[in-house]
Amino acid sequence: MATREREREERDSEFVDRLVHINRVAKVVKGGRRFGFAALVVVGDQKGRVGFGHGKAREVPEAIRKATDAAKRNLIRVPLREGRTLHHDATGHHGAGRVLIRAAPAGTGIIAGGPMRAVFETLGVQDVVAKSLGSSNKYNMVRATFDALKHEDSPRTVAARRGLKVSTLQGRRREEGVDANADA
Repeated sequence: MATREREREERDSEFVDRLVHINRVAKVVKGGRRFGFAALVVVGDQKGRVGFGHGKAREVPEAIRKATDAAKRNLIRVPLREGRTLHHDATGHHGAGRVLIRAAPAGTGIIAGGPMRAVFETLGVQDVVAKSLGSSNKYNMVRATFDALKHEDSPRTVAARRGLKVSTLQGRRREEGVDANADA
């Protein structure tokens, strides 16, 4: 039993978690108000895996713990270019929340608003430009960011899907860039 707990602690220690939002809600009862708390947490290993979770409880620490556990259960893997940025631009939406995420050159940093910044920091991205275009609701922004990240593809997966070699695929991209420069 002790080894199983030790393995769980080692696995959990590799994750970084960020508290994005805490919401206090009140239930009016005969004796006054009963307060409850809802927490939104983003968890990642800073190497391309990230997840988010939502937890509700009567106490703040319990809500955060529940949200963190939920986030660790819902991890997704995102391919990163050179371990620092995204492979291509993407848009995502959830409800009225819309986000645009763009790959950026080295040294740019994370240019993104609060909830999106938490996602990128825990993901391990160092250079990205992101913009929230719709709702400023933190839950919808996080879900829209995850929707955009799910659409990220690496050249390796695209080449495998098309039955090509990665070098052939990237060679075509360079040839198209040369043709576009010749036309201009």
